[in-house]
Amino acid sequence: MMRLLVDENVPGPLVRALVEAGSDVSWIRTVSPGISDKEVLALAMKEERILLTFDKDFGEIARSERLPSKCGVILLRVPMPPHETVRLAATIMARDDWAGRFSVVEPGRVRSRSLAVG
Repeated sequence: MMRLLVDENVPGPLVRALVEAGSDVSWIRTVSPGISDKEVLALAMKEERILLTFDKDFGEIARSERLPSKCGVILLRVPMPPHETVRLAATIMARDDWAGRFSVVEPGRVRSRSLAVG
């Protein structure tokens, strides 16, 4: 089961689609709204979750924080029309290699690189 920490900028329909697809989801909007990006990443590390966000700032923060291998960041760079939420959730759920990586989901492709130091 994928453990996700979903940033508060991710729309509710996508969160619901991820839950319905079988993810263990914790959503910042309901558990700790308004916390800083560093606090969001600290929570992901503490709970060993993969962070799902639209916020580009997490790339630099994740590099500097040295995430544990069970954590990762998925940056969404896609438009979010309501009819795409199930497809996007399926794209996320179809992979099991998000941990330990900074990944960017764009229309038609996924780019991913290791967060390992050295």
